[in-house]
Amino acid sequence: MKPAASAALFSGPFALGTFSVRGSGTPAYPGLVAPEGEVLDLRAALDDPDLTVVTLLEHWDTLLPRLRDLAASRSGERRPLDELHVHAPVEPRQVFQSGANYRQHVIDLEMAHRSPDDPRTEGEARAEIAEIMDRRAAEDLPYVFIGLPSAITGPYDDVVLPDWCEKPDWELELAAVISKPAYRVPVEEALEHVAGYTIANDLTDRASVFRRDMPAIGTDWLRSKNAPGFTPLGPYLVPAESLANPADLHVTLKLNGETMQDESTKDMIFGVARLISYASQTARLLPGDLVLTGSPAGNGMHWGRLLRDGDVMEGTITGLGTQRTRCVAEEAS
Repeated sequence: MKPAASAALFSGPFALGTFSVRGSGTPAYPGLVAPEGEVLDLRAALDDPDLTVVTLLEHWDTLLPRLRDLAASRSGERRPLDELHVHAPVEPRQVFQSGANYRQHVIDLEMAHRSPDDPRTEGEARAEIAEIMDRRAAEDLPYVFIGLPSAITGPYDDVVLPDWCEKPDWELELAAVISKPAYRVPVEEALEHVAGYTIANDLTDRASVFRRDMPAIGTDWLRSKNAPGFTPLGPYLVPAESLANPADLHVTLKLNGETMQDESTKDMIFGVARLISYASQTARLLPGDLVLTGSPAGNGMHWGRLLRDGDVMEGTITGLGTQRTRCVAEEAS
């Protein structure tokens, strides 16, 4: 699928992405994107033929001023987006995913799994669960697990639904992109390690989340979330300085034009800084790594409508643009 035309594709004077010329067979390259949709090849502009978005992020503090200058000068040969294939904006070495991180989403999930003989009224049950969520935000820890970079695909690429996938579902999420390495960083310093943000759709096969053969072992994120192409990413990496507040962005997913998810990042239980700080207490986060921040209410399980062949998902987050992917059923082997 192709990006839609827009007067301004994202917030701020520029964004970053990874592109290749349609039909040319040439390798993908890192590009600086103007809000109107013209792309500058950063390999030529920065005189580095081996440059990637990850290597750029490894020198983020040094190169950011040069990127600002390039955006302001409008110099260098630029191509319109219509001539380019838009790849995932970055190829991370590690992907950190957060679960159960939106208050209303968790409340809805708890209500959906409420025992039929629960003596509480719906209002009482919701109020009690909400109190637990508030206490969790104040006293407990985020829930973070690991995803595979091989699951990432471009923001307009088709998403193949494997023939074994029984209940494919969407999960639109804000993703933070790491710049300088983060290890055991305090919450107060965590956002200093973020280059910018992008959009991720963390697809999940709900039928595979819990092991049927060994229920006591818990969740199986490998099987349920990491099929090739199960994480459409992008279209752009928008610098953090171009977003006024990542804790106040609107997350919207439409399925075949119908709005399914429509929530603010204000509803997060743990904000971006707390997620990064928590993950860094165990792992060393590297330049280009992704920290997915969880998905708001409105998944397919809530609506009783899961993904099917031919479905088109359109995901938008304030200031980050829009990704548009079509589902294609894998033919049974």
